[in-house]
Amino acid sequence: MDRRTFLSGASIAAATVATACSQGQEGEVASPNVQTRRTRRLRMVTTWPANFPGLGTAADRVAEFCNTMSNGSLEVEVFAAGEIVGAFEAFDAVATGTADMYHAAEYYWQGKSPAFNFFTAVPFGMTATEIMAWVDFGGGQELWEELGREFGVVAFQAGNSGHQMGGWFKREINTLEDFRGLRMRIPGLGGNILRELGGAAVALSGGEIYPALQNGTIDATEWVGPWNDLAFGFYREAPYYYGPGFHEPGSALGLGINAGVWDGLDADHQAIIRAACRACNNMALGEYTHQNAIALNVLLNDHGVQLRSFSDEAWDRIGEIAEQVVADVANADPLSRRVYDSYIAARPRGPQVHRRVGPQPHPLRRHHRVVVGRVVDRFRSRA
Repeated sequence: MDRRTFLSGASIAAATVATACSQGQEGEVASPNVQTRRTRRLRMVTTWPANFPGLGTAADRVAEFCNTMSNGSLEVEVFAAGEIVGAFEAFDAVATGTADMYHAAEYYWQGKSPAFNFFTAVPFGMTATEIMAWVDFGGGQELWEELGREFGVVAFQAGNSGHQMGGWFKREINTLEDFRGLRMRIPGLGGNILRELGGAAVALSGGEIYPALQNGTIDATEWVGPWNDLAFGFYREAPYYYGPGFHEPGSALGLGINAGVWDGLDADHQAIIRAACRACNNMALGEYTHQNAIALNVLLNDHGVQLRSFSDEAWDRIGEIAEQVVADVANADPLSRRVYDSYIAARPRGPQVHRRVGPQPHPLRRHHRVVVGRVVDRFRSRA
């Protein structure tokens, strides 16, 4: 082939490629830079009220990041609790394909498996950064995926509200006897502890709490912390604010996606969803730390809220109950045992100064003793 023949062939080939690139899907002429990839649209249901600060906006943030990072080829539409399904119906909606994704707290699904509690929070358990470490680097994510796939769901961390408050009470809690007969909104394993104390744990979604507190259906409620609690106005119905909480030392939020939908996504869309969840997870903890401090000052200085902390007697008894309540999860089934064992093995042991000769406290209590002590001291100093 001589030089003239080669150049002629190359010119024809280049012209053919240019023509092909300039054709849209309907044969219309388009710029080579126009995005022609089909947009993948996903519907996300949540367990939160619309536009609710921190929780609801975390779901919106995941969707926004997915849309932006994919250059519009991955479009996530968010629906608040009740817009498609009720808050506690979100898991089944995603598992059955009624919706594609959910944003929620995983312990809402403990009726399906008690092991889901470990992927939100357990009493006297891991703090926010510790659960991040376990899930991302200590084998937690793999166990979570194995657990979720039993029900047709794959989930990731997508937010954390940090150490939660103990709750709002219509009357003071001075002794263990004051828990007896108490009707309190408290989910997860924290509810099991309240039952052991003689109280009644009530499961309510966020939007149902204030009316129940107002009409006397419940005597107390926990929710999240100062930022979210101020938004709901609980101080109007229950003047005593207890902190810190024993039930959720670091509360992770989850982004669940239908397993079939997840497996059918292109690799880049899967990577974008993972990245969006990680970004929102990190941002949420910083945002809650900042906003909680501001909101607590508003509650104390502008609304006259009376800050309280549980007694040492209460902490000791709750700690004893928590040991058994959390350990009971391991007896549910083999997978729950593996999740429990992994969680306990991953949690930090605490400083040497807290180890002593003789019978040792349960690892959850030993680990959490220092964390709770610091938080109790901080809240007492504000009272």
